[in-house]
Order: sequence, then C-alpha cells, then structure tokens
Amino acid sequence: MRFDDTIFAPASAPGKAAVALVRVSGIAAGEALRRLSGGPLPPPRQAALHGLADPISGAAIDRALVLWFPGPESYTGEDVAEFHVHGGRAVIAATLAALGAMKGLRPAEAGEFSRRAFEHGKLDLTAAEGIADLVDAETEIQRLQALRQSGGALGELYEGWRRRLLKARTLIEVSLDFSDQELPNGVLDPVAPEITAIIGEISAHLRDGGWGERLREGVQVAILGPVNAGKSSLLNRLAGKDAAIVSTEEGTTRDIVEVRLDVGGWPLTMADTAGLRAATGALEAEGVRRARARAAAADLKIVMLDGGRWPEGGEAAEEWAGEGTLAVLNKCDLLPDKAIEAQVGGKQALKISCKTGEGLDCLLERIEEFLEARYLPSASPLLTRARHRHGLEKCLESLHRYDIDAGLELAAEELRLAVDSLGRITGRVGIEDLLDIIFKDFCIGK
Repeated sequence: MRFDDTIFAPASAPGKAAVALVRVSGIAAGEALRRLSGGPLPPPRQAALHGLADPISGAAIDRALVLWFPGPESYTGEDVAEFHVHGGRAVIAATLAALGAMKGLRPAEAGEFSRRAFEHGKLDLTAAEGIADLVDAETEIQRLQALRQSGGALGELYEGWRRRLLKARTLIEVSLDFSDQELPNGVLDPVAPEITAIIGEISAHLRDGGWGERLREGVQVAILGPVNAGKSSLLNRLAGKDAAIVSTEEGTTRDIVEVRLDVGGWPLTMADTAGLRAATGALEAEGVRRARARAAAADLKIVMLDGGRWPEGGEAAEEWAGEGTLAVLNKCDLLPDKAIEAQVGGKQALKISCKTGEGLDCLLERIEEFLEARYLPSASPLLTRARHRHGLEKCLESLHRYDIDAGLELAAEELRLAVDSLGRITGRVGIEDLLDIIFKDFCIGK
C-alpha cells in the first residue's frame, strides 16, 4: 500500500442524512481543500463555513463546514482535510467526483485511514483493532471494551511486558559482549525473578475464560427442550420479530435459528434449536444432533419445558441441568395448579408464558445475573482476539524454555523470541504479513 498519494472517502454511513463527512488524507489534502473552497486554508482544527465548488467547471456543490488538520497532528499523521457537507446523495456524489478529478487523489481502500495512522505511529495494532470494534459495537458492554482498547490500554499492557523483557535481554547481551572482561557481581540476578513475574502476569491474563472474545463476538445462548415446548416462541418474543417458524406441528425446527440480542448491555447470540426427542427421520436426527452440539458449545443453556404437559419431559431435561443452565417452565398459564414448583436437576424452574409475556422480564434479569456472576471485571483490559492469545502463548513458550544454565546465547535467543511474540501483537516487529488481514475488515473511510 502506497502512502505517497492522497486518499479520500466518505467517513459517515451511506444513505440520506442531515450531515455527511468526507475525509481527505495525504500530501495533497491542503490543496484539495483550497481548490474546493476557493480560499485559503482555515486555522488548524477550527471549523469554518465555506462554499464548495467544482474546481474544473466552477459549478457550486454545497455550503459546508471544513476543517484542516496539518500533519502530524491528525488522525493519520498526515495532512487531513474534512468536509462536513449536507447528507444528500447528490451532494456527496458531487463532492467525491470533484475530489476524484484532482491529480494525485484516489478513493481510499477499506481501513486505509487507520492503516496510515498505524504506519505513522499514531496507533498500535491493538488500538486499531479497538477502533474497528468500536465501530461494530452493538451493546454498551461492547462499546466500553472497545473504547478501552482503542485508547491504548491493551497495547500499553503488552508493551510494558515487552520493555521489561528487553531490559532483561539487554543484561544478558551485555554479559555476552563483555564476557572477556570482569563484570560486577550479580549483573544477571534481576533477570530470573523478572521473567518469573512476567510469566505469572501473562498466565493470569490468559486465564480470562475467553470473556474478551465472547464480549466482542457475542455470548452464545442455546434454547433447548422437547418438541413444542415453545422454544421458537421464546426466541421470537425476545427478538421482537418472527425469526423462527412457530407451529403446533411437532418438529418444525430442524436447523439452528439465531438472533443477536442486547440484554442489559450484554451482546447475546441466542439460538433456537430442534426439539430433543427420538428422531422420526434422517432430517430430524440431524437437527437433534446440531441442537446437542450447539448446547455443548454454549456459554448459557436455557432448558425449556412445557407447562401444559408438566411433569412430562422433566426427567429427560436432567442431562442439561448442570452448570451454565437456566430452567424455564413455559405455558405457565396452562398449569392446573399455579403453585406448582417445578424442579429440574435440583434447580427451580422459572415459570413464564411466551403467549402472555408473563415472567419474561424475570428471565432477562436471570440471564443478566448469570453473566454478571461469571464475567470477572479486571483492572487490566481483556484480550479480544485469537491473534492476541496466540502471540501471548508463543511468548510464554519461549519464557518457559529460558534457562541461563544452558548458556547465555540460548537464553538471549529465547528472550528475543519472547519479545518478538509480544511485538507482533502490537505491530512492533514482523507484521507485514498481518496488515492486509487486519485492516481488510475495516469500513471505507476508517
């Protein structure tokens, strides 16, 4: 990716809006601003109202707020100009066409603004990933996690470990370089305790139960139970739409039906599954197999039973009534005795009615309580990607192989590998092969 040209793109969502933002970054950004506005550059970082016109035809485009961010004090580290135009499609198209006709300007690729910010030292890779997560955040908890990461909290944690390992490695390198000279006693004494401490800190960081990744991607919830217990009705009620087919015919759900939900700020991927019973055909058997597989992988299982048939199905549900399970007795409006206390695996089932809505607020509260009890808030940020986890595990492997008694050269090499593993997470070393992968999922204009 070249950085000797100037890029432009809309930095706001497509479609009609009150205001749209068009961003320009590169060596010709100032000239683009001057030519479109027909005047001198405004004071840096101060909004100014200007008429915009096509510099070739002279046709008026809009009256807009413009901003000028001379590099390196800008998002990308380059000269940046912004045009806050009216958000009609024709206005945006005319602005982009005028920019595209200028020599040296081209439309930006996905993630190119953030990649340029990384290349110019304005962001490390973890912060750039946090910005992408912030754009994609659907719930409050996702937003807070992404905001913390985009602010550099994760990168600072990893960079702190990297600096400490570099210092330890320096002491060993000094001992190697001056091995023919007499060095003060105890030069290497701080190394072993420091490595032990870092191993403990990284190991604790990795023992997060995968919650950072879960919060970013969505906590997996599976609704299980016998046929016609109301699983699809519950999914539709919580989703507020007809996501799954509801029928009095048994076994209508064969495949997994998913919806994304925001429950108290928690991002959930809730899955409706096939009814658990002895299958009547190959298609239903495959549905039951998929239901069991989804249940095994779920963070939370909602086991639903039919209140109109209670206690039928209670014994069959026992296998799912362990850790990570909420038991629900649906169709409580059909219970012959409202005082019935349904027990599933020693747990009291929550009585609800997907038809009337009774008990659903309580179910959502139970889900929130379940997640809060298992989510371990920490002073240090959570890792959010498998890429981070892999790099930290490789770092630990090198640190566990570190052995000063095996020779200074080998010890120094293991510390070099450990430092490089951390550096690849933040983008300090050897990450050219990762850049296209990381930035390709960014939106245009970011």
